[in-house]
Amino acid sequence: MKLVFGDCVFDSGTREVSRDGRVSALPQKAFALLELLIAQRPNAVSKEEIHERLWPGTFVADASVANLVADLRAALGDDAREPRIIRTVHRFGYAFRADVESAPEQSASHRFDRIGCRIQWDGREIPLHDGENVIGREPEAAVWIDDSSVSRRHARIVVGPDGATLEDLGSKNGTKLQGGKIRGAARLTDRDVIQIGAASMVVRVYRPVGTTDTAVEDGSTE
Repeated sequence: MKLVFGDCVFDSGTREVSRDGRVSALPQKAFALLELLIAQRPNAVSKEEIHERLWPGTFVADASVANLVADLRAALGDDAREPRIIRTVHRFGYAFRADVESAPEQSASHRFDRIGCRIQWDGREIPLHDGENVIGREPEAAVWIDDSSVSRRHARIVVGPDGATLEDLGSKNGTKLQGGKIRGAARLTDRDVIQIGAASMVVRVYRPVGTTDTAVEDGSTE
């Protein structure tokens, strides 16, 4: 789902928010909060529901939510004193107030230009979808690894129209790409080797063309 409001674009597929054509670097939970507020617009969402959805079974202070809202407003160019997008409902929660419209669908020819991504591991080939793909020990992970050396949400691969990136999610044992630990988001190229705890896997990055796949050796779309 891709929605436009003002000079911003929300894309649930790539899990990105852009403003004036530039992608904003949002923390995962800030994006999840925006996704929740948009889904329930124009209704207000209580702080209790936000806590439960973003931090299930974990106690967090109200300041954590307030900080996420501040991150969102900064990324969207919203003003807390005169909000156009996120409205504060005092002593209750927050609401999404901007008018939205669906972004135009991409043409078939443009979709063929997008990047595809698969993981080869343990004798299997696991396709990754556009947007965030979590690798870890939690059962909901896109790549589930049942091993004590792997954190529940160990790392993630984000697949976008221009390529794929790998990012560690604060795991205990770290994430390696081509033998070296990564810091921040690292761009992936075809046949890169990823080390998640004791598990080693190969990533395939390709461009679907008709019924065939063309490998993207340098991670670009050129």
